[in-house]
Amino acid sequence: MSETSGADSPFVHYEVSDGFAVLTLDSPHNRNALSSRLVGELLSGLERAAADESARGVVLTHTGNTFCAGADLKEALDADPAAAADIRTRWMIRVLRDILELPKPVVAQVDGNVRAGGMGILAACDIAVAGPSSTFALTEARIGLAPFMISLTLLPRTTSRAAGRYYQTGETFDAAEAERIGLITVAAQDAGAEVNRLRGELRKGSPQGLAESKRLVNASLLAEFDRSADELAKRSASYFGTPEVVEGMTAFFQRRPPSWAE
Repeated sequence: MSETSGADSPFVHYEVSDGFAVLTLDSPHNRNALSSRLVGELLSGLERAAADESARGVVLTHTGNTFCAGADLKEALDADPAAAADIRTRWMIRVLRDILELPKPVVAQVDGNVRAGGMGILAACDIAVAGPSSTFALTEARIGLAPFMISLTLLPRTTSRAAGRYYQTGETFDAAEAERIGLITVAAQDAGAEVNRLRGELRKGSPQGLAESKRLVNASLLAEFDRSADELAKRSASYFGTPEVVEGMTAFFQRRPPSWAE
Protein backbone atom coordinates (compact mmCIF):
# COMPACT_ATOMS: atom_id res chain seq x y z
CA MET A 1 0.00 0.00 0.00
CA SER A 2 1.98 2.95 -1.27
CA GLU A 3 1.39 6.59 -0.55
CA THR A 4 0.19 8.81 -3.38
CA SER A 5 2.69 10.34 -5.73
CA GLY A 6 2.86 13.44 -7.87
CA ALA A 7 3.64 17.08 -7.17
CA ASP A 8 2.88 16.58 -3.47
CA SER A 9 4.61 13.20 -3.27
CA PRO A 10 5.87 12.51 0.25
CA PHE A 11 9.51 12.74 1.24
CA VAL A 12 9.10 9.46 3.15
CA HIS A 13 7.11 6.71 1.46
CA TYR A 14 5.36 4.03 3.50
CA GLU A 15 4.41 0.59 2.27
CA VAL A 16 4.13 -2.89 3.71
CA SER A 17 6.06 -5.58 1.84
CA ASP A 18 6.48 -9.21 2.93
CA GLY A 19 5.39 -8.37 6.45
CA PHE A 20 7.70 -5.37 6.92
CA ALA A 21 6.91 -1.67 6.87
CA VAL A 22 9.28 -0.11 4.33
CA LEU A 23 10.09 3.55 4.93
CA THR A 24 11.86 5.05 1.93
CA LEU A 25 13.56 8.44 2.18
CA ASP A 26 12.82 10.22 -1.11
CA SER A 27 13.92 13.86 -1.09
CA PRO A 28 16.47 13.88 -3.93
CA HIS A 29 16.65 17.66 -4.31
CA ASN A 30 18.64 17.92 -1.06
CA ARG A 31 20.06 14.39 -0.84
CA ASN A 32 17.53 13.30 1.78
CA ALA A 33 18.71 16.00 4.17
CA LEU A 34 16.84 16.27 7.46
CA SER A 35 14.46 19.07 6.56
CA SER A 36 11.45 19.85 8.72
CA ARG A 37 9.19 18.04 6.26
CA LEU A 38 11.30 14.90 5.97
CA VAL A 39 11.75 14.62 9.74
CA GLY A 40 8.03 15.05 10.32
CA GLU A 41 7.16 12.37 7.78
CA LEU A 42 9.83 10.01 9.13
CA LEU A 43 8.49 10.34 12.67
CA SER A 44 4.95 9.74 11.42
CA GLY A 45 6.13 6.69 9.48
CA LEU A 46 7.84 5.20 12.52
CA GLU A 47 4.74 5.78 14.63
CA ARG A 48 2.57 4.20 11.96
CA ALA A 49 4.87 1.18 11.69
CA ALA A 50 4.81 0.67 15.46
CA ALA A 51 1.01 0.44 15.42
CA ASP A 52 0.71 -1.51 12.16
CA GLU A 53 -0.26 -5.10 13.00
CA SER A 54 0.65 -6.21 9.49
CA ALA A 55 4.28 -5.12 9.99
CA ARG A 56 6.63 -7.41 11.89
CA GLY A 57 9.50 -4.99 11.52
CA VAL A 58 10.72 -1.92 9.65
CA VAL A 59 13.10 -1.49 6.72
CA LEU A 60 14.55 2.00 6.44
CA THR A 61 15.96 2.71 2.98
CA HIS A 62 16.33 5.45 0.36
CA THR A 63 16.09 6.45 -3.28
CA GLY A 64 19.03 7.95 -5.17
CA ASN A 65 22.70 7.84 -4.29
CA THR A 66 22.40 9.25 -0.75
CA PHE A 67 20.75 7.65 2.26
CA CYS A 68 20.87 10.89 4.25
CA ALA A 69 23.12 13.94 4.02
CA GLY A 70 22.44 15.10 7.58
CA ALA A 71 20.92 18.44 8.55
CA ASP A 72 19.37 20.62 5.88
CA LEU A 73 21.97 23.40 6.11
CA LYS A 74 20.14 25.71 3.71
CA GLU A 75 16.99 25.53 5.82
CA ALA A 76 19.13 26.12 8.91
CA LEU A 77 20.82 29.18 7.41
CA ASP A 78 17.48 30.68 6.36
CA ALA A 79 16.11 30.51 9.91
CA ASP A 80 17.07 32.18 13.19
CA PRO A 81 20.22 30.22 14.10
CA ALA A 82 19.55 29.73 17.81
CA ALA A 83 15.88 28.80 17.42
CA ALA A 84 16.54 26.53 14.45
CA ALA A 85 19.38 24.76 16.26
CA ASP A 86 17.21 24.03 19.28
CA ILE A 87 14.41 22.64 17.11
CA ARG A 88 16.81 20.46 15.12
CA THR A 89 18.47 18.97 18.15
CA ARG A 90 15.05 18.04 19.55
CA TRP A 91 14.11 16.47 16.22
CA MET A 92 17.25 14.37 16.21
CA ILE A 93 16.69 13.21 19.78
CA ARG A 94 13.18 12.11 18.90
CA VAL A 95 14.14 10.34 15.65
CA LEU A 96 16.96 8.41 17.31
CA ARG A 97 14.94 7.53 20.38
CA ASP A 98 11.89 6.45 18.38
CA ILE A 99 14.05 4.01 16.39
CA LEU A 100 15.69 2.65 19.54
CA GLU A 101 12.38 2.27 21.38
CA LEU A 102 10.23 0.99 18.51
CA PRO A 103 9.06 -2.48 19.66
CA LYS A 104 9.98 -3.98 16.30
CA PRO A 105 13.33 -4.57 14.61
CA VAL A 106 14.49 -1.70 12.39
CA VAL A 107 16.74 -2.73 9.52
CA ALA A 108 18.64 -0.12 7.52
CA GLN A 109 19.21 -0.91 3.84
CA VAL A 110 21.78 1.50 2.43
CA ASP A 111 23.58 1.67 -0.89
CA GLY A 112 24.75 5.26 -1.11
CA ASN A 113 26.28 8.12 0.82
CA VAL A 114 25.70 8.55 4.55
CA ARG A 115 26.76 11.77 6.23
CA ALA A 116 26.41 13.56 9.57
CA GLY A 117 22.91 13.03 11.02
CA GLY A 118 22.37 10.11 8.66
CA MET A 119 25.17 8.35 10.50
CA GLY A 120 23.31 8.67 13.79
CA ILE A 121 20.13 7.27 12.25
CA LEU A 122 22.06 4.36 10.79
CA ALA A 123 23.64 3.61 14.18
CA ALA A 124 20.23 3.69 15.88
CA CYS A 125 18.92 0.87 13.68
CA ASP A 126 19.05 -2.66 15.08
CA ILE A 127 20.61 -4.08 11.93
CA ALA A 128 22.37 -2.07 9.24
CA VAL A 129 23.25 -3.45 5.81
CA ALA A 130 25.30 -1.43 3.34
CA GLY A 131 26.01 -2.12 -0.31
CA PRO A 132 29.17 -1.45 -2.36
CA SER A 133 28.19 2.08 -3.36
CA SER A 134 28.01 3.18 0.26
CA THR A 135 30.33 5.81 1.70
CA PHE A 136 30.39 7.28 5.19
CA ALA A 137 31.75 10.46 6.78
CA LEU A 138 31.39 12.64 9.86
CA THR A 139 32.17 16.11 8.55
CA GLU A 140 30.81 18.27 11.38
CA ALA A 141 34.27 19.40 12.53
CA ARG A 142 34.85 20.85 9.06
CA ILE A 143 32.06 23.39 9.58
CA GLY A 144 32.89 24.26 13.19
CA LEU A 145 30.62 21.72 14.86
CA ALA A 146 30.89 18.21 16.35
CA PRO A 147 28.67 15.10 16.12
CA PHE A 148 26.83 16.11 19.31
CA MET A 149 23.40 14.47 19.14
CA ILE A 150 24.33 11.54 16.94
CA SER A 151 26.99 10.52 19.46
CA LEU A 152 24.08 9.13 21.48
CA THR A 153 23.96 6.20 19.07
CA LEU A 154 27.35 6.35 17.35
CA LEU A 155 29.59 6.02 20.39
CA PRO A 156 27.93 2.86 21.76
CA ARG A 157 28.15 1.18 18.33
CA THR A 158 31.60 2.14 17.06
CA THR A 159 35.06 1.56 18.46
CA SER A 160 36.59 4.44 20.42
CA ARG A 161 39.64 4.47 18.13
CA ALA A 162 37.43 4.85 15.07
CA ALA A 163 35.41 7.64 16.70
CA GLY A 164 38.60 9.45 17.67
CA ARG A 165 39.76 9.30 14.07
CA TYR A 166 36.64 9.92 12.00
CA TYR A 167 35.05 12.50 14.30
CA GLN A 168 38.09 14.71 13.83
CA THR A 169 39.42 13.97 10.34
CA GLY A 170 36.06 13.88 8.54
CA GLU A 171 37.55 11.27 6.21
CA THR A 172 35.31 9.25 3.94
CA PHE A 173 35.31 5.47 4.41
CA ASP A 174 33.64 2.50 2.74
CA ALA A 175 31.25 -0.25 3.81
CA ALA A 176 34.02 -2.71 4.71
CA GLU A 177 35.49 -0.16 7.14
CA ALA A 178 32.02 0.66 8.48
CA GLU A 179 31.52 -3.02 9.28
CA ARG A 180 34.99 -3.31 10.85
CA ILE A 181 34.37 -0.43 13.27
CA GLY A 182 30.84 -1.53 14.20
CA LEU A 183 28.85 1.19 12.45
CA ILE A 184 27.03 -1.34 10.26
CA THR A 185 26.20 -5.00 10.69
CA VAL A 186 26.98 -6.28 7.21
CA ALA A 187 28.84 -4.97 4.17
CA ALA A 188 27.04 -6.79 1.36
CA GLN A 189 27.56 -7.02 -2.38
CA ASP A 190 23.77 -6.88 -2.75
CA ALA A 191 22.20 -4.96 0.13
CA GLY A 192 18.64 -5.73 -0.99
CA ALA A 193 19.25 -9.47 -1.17
CA GLU A 194 20.88 -9.51 2.27
CA VAL A 195 18.05 -7.53 3.81
CA ASN A 196 15.53 -9.93 2.28
CA ARG A 197 17.44 -12.84 3.81
CA LEU A 198 17.48 -11.15 7.21
CA ARG A 199 13.78 -10.42 6.97
CA GLY A 200 13.21 -14.13 6.54
CA GLU A 201 15.20 -14.83 9.69
CA LEU A 202 13.39 -12.12 11.66
CA ARG A 203 9.99 -13.46 10.64
CA LYS A 204 10.87 -16.66 12.55
CA GLY A 205 10.78 -14.67 15.79
CA SER A 206 7.50 -13.92 17.55
CA PRO A 207 6.47 -10.27 17.91
CA GLN A 208 6.84 -10.54 21.68
CA GLY A 209 10.19 -12.29 21.43
CA LEU A 210 11.55 -9.70 19.02
CA ALA A 211 10.33 -6.77 21.13
CA GLU A 212 11.78 -8.11 24.37
CA SER A 213 15.07 -9.08 22.72
CA LYS A 214 15.41 -5.55 21.34
CA ARG A 215 14.69 -4.09 24.78
CA LEU A 216 17.49 -6.17 26.29
CA VAL A 217 19.99 -5.09 23.65
CA ASN A 218 19.11 -1.39 23.87
CA ALA A 219 18.52 -1.04 27.63
CA SER A 220 21.94 0.35 28.55
CA LEU A 221 22.11 2.47 25.39
CA LEU A 222 18.75 4.09 26.20
CA ALA A 223 19.72 4.67 29.82
CA GLU A 224 22.83 6.58 28.75
CA PHE A 225 20.80 8.30 26.02
CA ASP A 226 18.40 9.72 28.59
CA ARG A 227 21.23 10.80 30.90
CA SER A 228 23.10 12.69 28.17
CA ALA A 229 20.53 13.94 25.65
CA ASP A 230 19.62 17.24 27.29
CA GLU A 231 23.22 18.26 27.92
CA LEU A 232 24.27 17.38 24.37
CA ALA A 233 21.26 19.25 22.98
CA LYS A 234 22.29 22.40 24.85
CA ARG A 235 25.89 22.07 23.70
CA SER A 236 24.84 21.51 20.11
CA ALA A 237 22.44 24.47 20.05
CA SER A 238 25.01 26.78 21.65
CA TYR A 239 27.39 26.50 18.68
CA PHE A 240 24.96 27.38 15.88
CA GLY A 241 25.35 31.02 14.95
CA THR A 242 28.93 31.26 16.22
CA PRO A 243 31.42 32.87 13.81
CA GLU A 244 33.14 29.59 12.99
CA VAL A 245 29.89 27.80 12.17
CA VAL A 246 28.65 30.71 10.04
CA GLU A 247 31.97 30.66 8.18
CA GLY A 248 31.89 26.87 7.86
CA MET A 249 28.36 26.78 6.45
CA THR A 250 28.98 29.73 4.15
CA ALA A 251 32.14 28.12 2.80
CA PHE A 252 30.25 24.87 2.26
CA PHE A 253 27.62 26.57 0.10
CA GLN A 254 30.22 28.64 -1.73
CA ARG A 255 32.20 25.46 -2.44
CA ARG A 256 35.41 26.87 -1.02
CA PRO A 257 37.65 25.94 1.91
CA PRO A 258 36.74 27.66 5.19
CA SER A 259 39.20 30.26 6.46
CA TRP A 260 40.96 27.83 8.83
CA ALA A 261 41.65 25.34 6.03
CA GLU A 262 43.15 27.75 3.48
